[in-house]
Amino acid sequence: MSFVPSRPLAYACLALSMSLVGSYVALSKPLAAAIPVFLLAWLRFGIGGLAMLHWLKKPASEAPLTPRTRRLLFLESFLGNFLFSLCMLWGVSLTSAVSAGVIMAAIPATVALLSRVFLREPISGRTWTAIACAALGIGLLALGKEAGTVAAGDSAWLGNLLVLGAVVCEASYAVIGKALTGVLGPKRITALINLWGFALVTPFGLYTALRFDFHGVGVGSWLLLVFYALAASIWTVWLWMTGLKVVPAAQAGVFTAMLPVSAALVGVLVLGEPLGTMQLLAFVAALAGVLLATAPAGGARRR
Repeated sequence: MSFVPSRPLAYACLALSMSLVGSYVALSKPLAAAIPVFLLAWLRFGIGGLAMLHWLKKPASEAPLTPRTRRLLFLESFLGNFLFSLCMLWGVSLTSAVSAGVIMAAIPATVALLSRVFLREPISGRTWTAIACAALGIGLLALGKEAGTVAAGDSAWLGNLLVLGAVVCEASYAVIGKALTGVLGPKRITALINLWGFALVTPFGLYTALRFDFHGVGVGSWLLLVFYALAASIWTVWLWMTGLKVVPAAQAGVFTAMLPVSAALVGVLVLGEPLGTMQLLAFVAALAGVLLATAPAGGARRR
């Protein structure tokens, strides 16, 4: 039987998953400067796949994959891994960091809406309040950052549209993941969507690798790549799918607020970036949202 966590442990898994995503997003900046994006993604999926080959084997207690489950696995990898990365990387390059951060504040609400439409999950008033707190926190965090280089007016709209596409991809990842946890264990889901990700990016990664000078990559970058691959392909996915086994997707979506918050914290604590009043307010708002979403309900029990 697959491990089923308690509700508090599931909350911890969801929070840690999004915190790890935020940390490797912040720490991968030097990697993106040293290794082209498609090659970086290919190496990530390859290293992650080698580390969890034994997770691909079907457990004896698990039913064979149905056509619907296979489609969901493909969509989970295509939307959550492949398309999300492309939309986010290219979108941020065309618009300002502030605009991207404000748009990303829509993730919790988008998760809630998609879970209501596709999973028929009821959304309580307190969950909506938690979503609003999470969105407020992400918005404050974005407004507290310096805009940096302003994108050209002709391309900013496209950048904003791509970031919005990344929001929908991330929300779809959460909702599809909830559906998958009903039929597969977290380890097998993690391994299978990583395999799909590797297959999707292989043509682009191989083409880039044949023209790339690997001698120019330092030892520190290779070590950081290993951490990035293990965190992005294994740890964060397994933690997220484990938490989703017992937490509704709409409620889990609140934890996506931990992504930009942890990225900002890594920037402050590791990269030496300044910590302003707006960032502190953002942390308080995001934490309030998480506490609202995870506090025991006094009324009807959740599904």
